[in-house]
Amino acid sequence: MQLTSFTDYGLRALIYLASLPEGQQTNITDVTNTYGLSRNHMVKIINQLSRAGYVAATRGKNGGIRLGMPPRQIVIGDVVRKMEPLQLVDCASCSINPACRLKRALHDAVQRFLQELDSYTLADLVEGNTPLYEIILSSSPVDINIK
Repeated sequence: MQLTSFTDYGLRALIYLASLPEGQQTNITDVTNTYGLSRNHMVKIINQLSRAGYVAATRGKNGGIRLGMPPRQIVIGDVVRKMEPLQLVDCASCSINPACRLKRALHDAVQRFLQELDSYTLADLVEGNTPLYEIILSSSPVDINIK
């Protein structure tokens, strides 16, 4: 299974935000510069993460983005469920649909994939990850304290 780039960069944006000191705000430009993405694409990603409660976005002069909840509460499987279109194949117009067992096999595979991702939180991906903090620090003007 391959995640869409939308979900991939959504997870990367969360990793970036979780690497910042607790409560620290940044901006979308810093995130896009780190990953070499278009700002427009990241705006859409952050918007969806914000609607799901994973990112808190503040508008205005002193605005910015930060995590909307503690990293321990952000389950990776849940993020993927909210960001990813999880239908692997379109069975509706297939002539063998009434007798096909492939759709069940694919459904079961997706559920096992998500079950594995449910065993990880955002904190599992970032806590104590000094090389990650150093990479984020070198690509961002934000003062990051290594946790």
